[in-house]
Amino acid sequence: MTDSSIARIRDNPKYQELKSKRSRFGWFLAVLMLIVYYGFISLIAFNKSFLAQRLGDGVTTIGVPLGLGVIVFTVVITGIYVRRANTEFDALTADILKGQAK
Repeated sequence: MTDSSIARIRDNPKYQELKSKRSRFGWFLAVLMLIVYYGFISLIAFNKSFLAQRLGDGVTTIGVPLGLGVIVFTVVITGIYVRRANTEFDALTADILKGQAK
């Protein structure tokens, strides 16, 4: 790409929209992940007795499903990001490239 092509893309309002939406959404998901992860770590650090409570008569404690929940949450928000990237963000990228080709 030439410098003029890069400048035209950078000045394109759709590119600015793409950058803004992608950045806001990425930060939103990152903050959610940090809250879930550090919330779980805080429980481990400050409320071990809660996590050590057994579920029923077995050996499984509350900490096991909560830890699994953190992992599942990570997979779910990754899927949410991928879905939005494959639909909305890719459509905006295609529009930007179509405008660039003209």
